Amino acid sequence: MRLAPAQSPGLRVDELTVRYGTRLALDCACVVCQRGEIVGLLGPNGAGKSTLLKAVLGLVTRENGSITLDGAPVDRRCRARVAYTPQSNEVDWSFPITAEEVVVLGRQGRRGLFGGPGRADWQVAWDALDRLGMGAFRRRQIGELSGGERQRVFLARALAQEGDVLLLDEPLAGVDAQTQRVVLGVIDELRREGRVILVATHDLVRAAELCDCVCLLNTRVVASGAPSEVLTPRVLMETYGGGELLRMVDHVGVVGLPPRDGP
Repeated sequence: MRLAPAQSPGLRVDELTVRYGTRLALDCACVVCQRGEIVGLLGPNGAGKSTLLKAVLGLVTRENGSITLDGAPVDRRCRARVAYTPQSNEVDWSFPITAEEVVVLGRQGRRGLFGGPGRADWQVAWDALDRLGMGAFRRRQIGELSGGERQRVFLARALAQEGDVLLLDEPLAGVDAQTQRVVLGVIDELRREGRVILVATHDLVRAAELCDCVCLLNTRVVASGAPSEVLTPRVLMETYGGGELLRMVDHVGVVGLPPRDGP
């Protein structure tokens, strides 16, 4: 298991266990993400990737374990420092809210529960939309936007929050090539700014290119380390199982498997 030195700042998840009823969703999972680093969470559907992100946010109950940011517990008081972009299927796209209203919600933690956005908050929201190339769409209802545009809006909300930690759940799923370039560019900028970035993804190739460290997860942590060290046939077989791994054989450049003949 790859662990940061005790003095290293960043996000640390230790011995995290989560259950949904009788189902074990995470079993003593440990993940470390230092500042200026992108850590990818990889694993099959139901492996616990989204559950881990939600545990950091306090959206699911921990049975065991601790979560710290720069050595201090991640509790209600410091969660304003943690920004989150959900998966597309978790959002009600029919809700009557505009792109700029979605983004300014990222300022809520700084305003308090009952404080309305001021001029400075709106300016931060507009600047974030501009950074993602979405300034011209700021008054569009979110349901009118394409998949790539929606993803940019939610990343803009994370930027407007100005948090130290970004939790990105499948940020490139189902988006167009232009959106991928824009989103990847912004993520790289945030890394260089010293943010903590934790990305849940199914894309092995993109994770190998983007991430400083990857964590292979299937309820428990199977392996964690540099992509070149842990994206191996043995680790991937243990994480995904044989059938799932064969369906991923297009990723031969990462996993080192011979291509299959035929469909």
